[in-house]
Amino acid sequence: MTQQVTRTPADTTGPGPSLWRSRNFLLLWGGQTVSELGTRLAGVAVPLLAADTLNASVFQVSLLTVLAWLPYLLFSLPAGIVADRVDQRRLMIGCDLGRAALMLSLPVAALVGQLTLPFLYLVVGLGGVLTVLFTVAYKSLLPRLVPADLLVDGNAKLTISQDAAELVGPTVSGALIGLVGAARTFLTNGFAFLVSALTLILIRDEPVRREPAPRVPLAVELTDGIGFIRRQPILVSILACTTWSNFFVMASASIEVTFLVRVLHANPVQVGLVFSVSAVGGLIVGVLAARLSAWLGSARVIWVAMAAPGPFYLLMPLAQPGWGVLLYGVGLAAFSANAVLFNVAAMSYRQRITPPAILGRVNAAFLWICFGVIPLGALTGGALGTALGLRGALWVCVLGTWAACLFVVCSPLRRMRDLPAVPLKGPTVSS
Repeated sequence: MTQQVTRTPADTTGPGPSLWRSRNFLLLWGGQTVSELGTRLAGVAVPLLAADTLNASVFQVSLLTVLAWLPYLLFSLPAGIVADRVDQRRLMIGCDLGRAALMLSLPVAALVGQLTLPFLYLVVGLGGVLTVLFTVAYKSLLPRLVPADLLVDGNAKLTISQDAAELVGPTVSGALIGLVGAARTFLTNGFAFLVSALTLILIRDEPVRREPAPRVPLAVELTDGIGFIRRQPILVSILACTTWSNFFVMASASIEVTFLVRVLHANPVQVGLVFSVSAVGGLIVGVLAARLSAWLGSARVIWVAMAAPGPFYLLMPLAQPGWGVLLYGVGLAAFSANAVLFNVAAMSYRQRITPPAILGRVNAAFLWICFGVIPLGALTGGALGTALGLRGALWVCVLGTWAACLFVVCSPLRRMRDLPAVPLKGPTVSS
């Protein structure tokens, strides 16, 4: 979720180019599918490792979410400059190798008796920095590998991999944790990043020839992306909606594992099952994403996706011990369905209208704002959980998440069927 925080339609292009015949895209898709699976394993293992093995408090567990997302606030804008200046594929390979080393250090530390909460904080924080660099490069690389008329299809295929990983990953993670312990589970996560690096190495992509850019002050270069966004009313509405949503989504995410374990008395397998159920919504909608976008309209689908699933979010704080824990998964599934429609339409539009020379900086600006609020949301979730109790905090979070739809429902998007194919205002950029 710029994506909203955290799917493949059948090919709908008819005769002509197809992503199923694109070797480079299939390599990228396959590597990211494996990487997403590893990430979902870690998503359950990290908080369980902190809460159960290291006996962390509710607030200490929420700090892990803060550290994972704080790099987006600190490093997104510089990462955009880096992604526009270097070969993006090579940057992604380096980030994957670094993340693999960090994940593999956790079982090693546990083996020698040096696994502590500060060490876990360090690994999560450094991994977050590498993820920022990878994500900015990743969102800028796709338009080089995929024709503009297939961007929606490409983004949908990549997004469905996330939901497929969410469907399988948490359950597998819960089972692995039960069998080998939380620390050893990170061996699988490290291997997944190595597979992702290998697929990127195998991509045959000619490096982009970049014309020497005129020298401009660093402050100007850092804000090029923000300046472009400010001149696009549609991007501003999407940015505001996503930022608000991410704040409250991550506030709930920072306390949800603790809520499931300590209030609903769920065991690791049940926790994994909840997150697997949550992926069903996005998986189903991901298969239909391109068709739904064409049927509803690329503009209309954005505000419908944000508004319609909202009532189901209320099931999350209503969840009860036993089978009632699945209500939490149903609420998450509704948000997953929302995210796939919203993210595919919004990302494809942004990639289509942004000049390639500044796409890295525009993507970085989105990440800086949309993901930059996530650490604040995570801190808020921990604070609300301490002050109001976990169930009371969830009520605040789900209502806040649903309220994000107002930014797009009350915007020009509501009077449009389709998004324009070109910027509404001609941008000027410094390079």
